[in-house]
Formats: sequence, structure tokens, C-alpha cells
Amino acid sequence: MYKFSERLKELRAEKSVGQIELSKAINVSKGIISLWENDLREPKMSNLIELAKFFEVSIDYLVGIID
Repeated sequence: MYKFSERLKELRAEKSVGQIELSKAINVSKGIISLWENDLREPKMSNLIELAKFFEVSIDYLVGIID
């Protein structure tokens, strides 16, 4: 089972999206993306929704509940 931090890094790599580009797209700071990817902070539900929309995946997939 994936952790959110691992799944986020994987999705960014698949789409060739940098932290800065992603942060602008979902309206958070680049530092927040880094904190999420290093498993130092968890996103709010509103951020999960924006990430799921951006990557066109379900929240369940994003957080590692399903593969």
C-alpha cells in the first residue's frame, strides 16, 4: 500500500510536473508540496480534492487506499 507522500511524488513524475508548477495549480506554497512529499505534513481535504482533480485520480487512489 502506498503512502500519500509516495503517491504524490509518483504522480508528479508521471506528469512531469515540478513542485512549483503543482503548487501554483492548486494554490498552495511550494514548501507545502515539499512537506507533503517528505511526509512531514498531511494535506487538508480541500487540498486532496484539488490534487485529485489536477491528477485526474480519485482521492482513494491519491491516499493509497486503492491501487
